[in-house]
Amino acid sequence: MPDTPRPAARTLRTVGDLVDAGLAPEGARSALEEVARHYATAIPPAFAELIEHPDDPIGRQVIPDPAELVVTAEERSDPIGDDALSPVPGIVHRYADRALLKPLLVCPLYCRFCFRREHVGPDGGVLDEAALERALDWLRDHPAIGEVILTGGDPMMLSPRRMSRIIRALEAMPHVHTIRIHTRVPVADPARITEEMVAALDTICSMWVVAHVNHARELTPQARDAIRRIQARAIPVIAQSVLLRGVNDTPETLEALLRALVSARVRPYYLHQLDPAPGTSRFRVPIAQGQRLLAALRGRVTGLAWPTYVLDIPGGHGKVPIGPAYLETMENTVVGVRDPRGRSHRVEEGDSAKLALPRRGR
Repeated sequence: MPDTPRPAARTLRTVGDLVDAGLAPEGARSALEEVARHYATAIPPAFAELIEHPDDPIGRQVIPDPAELVVTAEERSDPIGDDALSPVPGIVHRYADRALLKPLLVCPLYCRFCFRREHVGPDGGVLDEAALERALDWLRDHPAIGEVILTGGDPMMLSPRRMSRIIRALEAMPHVHTIRIHTRVPVADPARITEEMVAALDTICSMWVVAHVNHARELTPQARDAIRRIQARAIPVIAQSVLLRGVNDTPETLEALLRALVSARVRPYYLHQLDPAPGTSRFRVPIAQGQRLLAALRGRVTGLAWPTYVLDIPGGHGKVPIGPAYLETMENTVVGVRDPRGRSHRVEEGDSAKLALPRRGR
C-alpha cells in the first residue's frame, strides 16, 4: 500500500488527489495535468482501497498515465462506430433486434482503456427529459427491437427514481421483452446498489445485469453483497471483462478472475479484445496471445466459467467470436479435433461432414 495516508473517504478526481493519496509522484504532476485536460479521472473510495501500488492490476486500470497521450495509427476516437450508428441522441442501433439506450455519460470511475473515453466524463451529463423522451419514442417506433441495453456511462449512476421511470417506459412497449444493464458500479462503488435501486429494476421484462469485472480482487465482500442484492430479486448477473496487459493477461490471473466470478454466482459472458481507443496501446494484448491464454485454461476451469472471447470489429461492424479453434479440416471436411492438451484425434463423419462453403462470385 502507498506510504502516504489517503484522505478521508471521497472519490479521487484531480491530480492533486492522486498525489495526496500516494498514487502518483509529485514529479509527474505536470504530465498528468496534461492528461487530465483530455480525459476524466474518478476513483471511488471502495476501488481506491484495493490499489496496492499505482501499476498493480487495480491501479493500472484507473490511474492516469502520460502514455495516454500517445496515439497509435490504428486507434480512433469512436472505435466501434457508436456515433455513426446513433439515429437520435442516446440511441445506438447496430443489430436488427436490439439497441443501446445511453441515458447518461457519467461513470463511478473512468477506466483508462475505455472505448468511450472521449465521450464520458463529469461533463457528459444526463439526457434531459426531452432528449430521453425522444430516445424512448425512437424505441417505441421500432417494433423489431426486442432487447434494450442500458449503458453509457453507467446507468447505475442514475437515481432509483429515474431508473424506475426508464424501466417502466420500456416494459410498456409491447415489443420489448428483454432489458440489459451494463454496469461497473457493483465493483467500483457497491454502496450505490441499494434496496431502492434494485427495487427500481423490478420488471415484467426479462432483466439481466452485466457487471464489468477485470480482476479477481475487484470481487470484494462489499461487491459480492451488492451482486447478491441484485440476484435476490431473481435478476441474473453475468460478467464481461476486457483482456488487459498487466491486469489479467496470464493464465493464473485470468483463471482466478473466472473462478471468482463463478463463486459469486456470476456467469462469465464476454472476454473482450481491447477496442482501439486513443492512448490505450499500453493495455493491448495480441489476439494470438489471448487465444493461447484461453486454450491454456481449457480443461482447467469449468465450462460455467468459460467466456466467449470477442472482437468488436472497428467501424461498427459488430462482435465476432475469436476464441481458439479445435477442429482440423482438410478439403472442406472435418478430419480431426485437438483436445485441451493439444493432441490431435481423428474424426470420421462421412460425406455429411463436408463444409458448405459459399461459392465465389463470377
